[in-house]
Amino acid sequence: MAQAVSFDEKVDNAAGIVLGKVVGTRSQMDPSGRWILTYSTIRVEKAMKGQPSSELTIVMPGGHVGTLNQSTIGIPAFREGDERVVFLKQTKLGPTVLYFDQGAYDVSKDEHGERIVTPVQSDAVHIDTQRGVAVASEEPRTLKEFEGAVAAAIKSRPQRVEMGAVNERARQQQQKNGSVADFLRRNKVVIAIAAIGAAIAMWQLLKK
Repeated sequence: MAQAVSFDEKVDNAAGIVLGKVVGTRSQMDPSGRWILTYSTIRVEKAMKGQPSSELTIVMPGGHVGTLNQSTIGIPAFREGDERVVFLKQTKLGPTVLYFDQGAYDVSKDEHGERIVTPVQSDAVHIDTQRGVAVASEEPRTLKEFEGAVAAAIKSRPQRVEMGAVNERARQQQQKNGSVADFLRRNKVVIAIAAIGAAIAMWQLLKK
């Protein structure tokens, strides 16, 4: 299981978003000799976010080296000839796919020759942690619609950041108010005695 990530959040946190074709893959052991890493080279057709480049190589955990095979549920595989949209994340080993299977999309053509962008197939279950339920994958959409959604998310980010800050301030204020109310409720007897004491002291002062 993995936490479901919204499309806008993926766009916000991606170092880059590229459309391209996989032109080669290779697998090798990592420097520690314990893990297999697969490097996939993508010929970039278009950068929807980030600096454009003609080619990039992404690294992913898992793969085949000799008779050894390592794989993990939720890690997308790249094969030569695949056309993909990839959300990128920078790591010490090089760029990888942001949010793993949730950051990779297949690109295919429909019967009319229009390119369709579809989330990669995955055995991972994505959970909405706020509601505690599994959520379905995104619906397929045309490449034009997908690019429009990316552009809209980039454009709306400042407003969403501001709204998030407003909501966070409201949450903190609500917690603060709740804490005061809880304190008053738990200590109402002590507060009542203190109030009576203050009233007696004031009455004695006025008598003088």
